[in-house]
Amino acid sequence: MEISKITENKKRFLDLLLLGDEQEDMIDRYLEQGEMFALFDGDLKSICVVVQVDAVSCELKNIATYQKYQGRGYGRALIGFISDHYRGKYRTMLVGTGDVPSTLSFYEHCGFRPSHRVKNFFVDNYTQPIFEDGIQLVDMVYLKKEL
Repeated sequence: MEISKITENKKRFLDLLLLGDEQEDMIDRYLEQGEMFALFDGDLKSICVVVQVDAVSCELKNIATYQKYQGRGYGRALIGFISDHYRGKYRTMLVGTGDVPSTLSFYEHCGFRPSHRVKNFFVDNYTQPIFEDGIQLVDMVYLKKEL
């Protein structure tokens, strides 16, 4: 397994980024200001984008693993890598997601704990309804991890 920082032509990973955030204009809001990391195991498996929130915290804005590779530990390995990478630079890492039990469980297994919620985020900011595991996303649920 190899994890590389991507500094140029980040949009070439759009197909994978759209798995983590279904609307391209939302990705455009953070892609260039964020730091992107790609996990390869033979070929590309996972990708993530992290942005600075303030002097002491960063946010994992997008993480995605190709469906055929999900459940094999690639996402967890990538979160472990970026947690180590940002430890010492920030105190806290945030991640925002939908209120879906499987997704919340994944992040909790990666060391995140509930933080706060932004009501109607997905309804107010996305042009089409977004569904995950058959559940329509309405509120953005934030979790945080101490680094």
